[in-house]
Amino acid sequence: MRPKPSVYRAVVLLAIVLLAVGVSLSGASMHVDELGQLAFGLTVVVTAALAGGHLAARIGQPPVLGEILAGVLLGNLPGLGGLHSITADPHVDMVARVGMLLLLFEVGVELSVADLFAVGASSLLVAVLGTSASLAIGTTATMFLMPAVPFAAAVFIGAAITATSVGITARVLRDMRASRSKEAKLILGAAILDDVLALVVLSAVSAWATSGSTAAVSSATTIAALLMKTVGFLVLAISLGVAMTPAWFRLGAQLRTSGALLSLGLCLCFFLSWAASAIGLAALVGAFTAGLVLEDSHSELFVRRGERPLGELLQPMTSFLVPVFFVLVGFRMNLAALMRPELLTFALLLTAAAILGKLACAGGVLSRGVNRLTVAFGMMPRGEVTLVFAAMGTTLRVDELPLLDDRGYAALVTVVILTTLATPPALEWSLLRRGKLD
Repeated sequence: MRPKPSVYRAVVLLAIVLLAVGVSLSGASMHVDELGQLAFGLTVVVTAALAGGHLAARIGQPPVLGEILAGVLLGNLPGLGGLHSITADPHVDMVARVGMLLLLFEVGVELSVADLFAVGASSLLVAVLGTSASLAIGTTATMFLMPAVPFAAAVFIGAAITATSVGITARVLRDMRASRSKEAKLILGAAILDDVLALVVLSAVSAWATSGSTAAVSSATTIAALLMKTVGFLVLAISLGVAMTPAWFRLGAQLRTSGALLSLGLCLCFFLSWAASAIGLAALVGAFTAGLVLEDSHSELFVRRGERPLGELLQPMTSFLVPVFFVLVGFRMNLAALMRPELLTFALLLTAAAILGKLACAGGVLSRGVNRLTVAFGMMPRGEVTLVFAAMGTTLRVDELPLLDDRGYAALVTVVILTTLATPPALEWSLLRRGKLD
């Protein structure tokens, strides 16, 4: 039963008077502790993510694009300078980093080791060609357009544009009712391998760039060691994970603790993240690997007793934490710097290099009756992994300076935005041209 309006107004007025008098008498200052600052920062960021994701979905774009653009607006609109302290808050940043780990873990959970072996030779060739060409063209374009950038930073930027966004590609194909086509199966198979290859490149390039040797030729041994370490970690973690996790989850199913399945999954994610970091690799590689070794069968015993599968249990966490990461990515983008002619030119040409790198995928199509251009367009969008590269690049240090400066960061975010916007019309044109839409 609701109170009468007059009583309600009287109660509110009395509360305001009591609050004002109490604050005045206690002499309390407006100091907010760290927990309060974190709470305020998350309120702003999560609200922006909800609004941006909703508006993007309304116009047929992936919510992640709206979340990034919401962050760009928060960080660049006049009059909102007081909010910039949010991006400098180390606690908000750590929440975003946890979101980044869970994002890669969730991507891995949605895949499986069987998926990697199920892709055909054509998907493997498409992934390898797209990754190699994007790395080479992106690095060359960065060195040519920004000659003052260190070689390590140029390689890092080239590596950042190697990964196709599995989520964006799958969403576009589903919306176009073309997810059962031969092209779609080839694209999604290649995109799975693309993510793995990109994370191998990420780990190797990050470790090499910060090893203190930034010369182009001097560290052949270092690069070989890093690649062996990365591949060795992936193979060992996947092999042991596939062999040991079924028993681990069977043992966990005997626990009568609420949320045991989610806790077991997160423990594996965080342990492998630590293990990867401990040997000098990116923690993200461990999180992705943890998700990759987990199958639906791990959840069966828990599902039988009425619990939800691990993927569903993760959704409330990722739907809250992952948008925090995406909004902060946009928040930290300096739009004024991007508007400088030379930087805008670099961002646009880097986007062109990213598109050109994936057009090379067409050469990997071996199957007959498959439209090569459709496959190339399907591999074009960049998303989660590129944004992870961008965020990591600003935290890595080479000679006490960030590996990725404002220019490189803004250019990578621009690549994500523009390739995401360009993919749906390009795919639709290609599929309609070939009469492949259902």
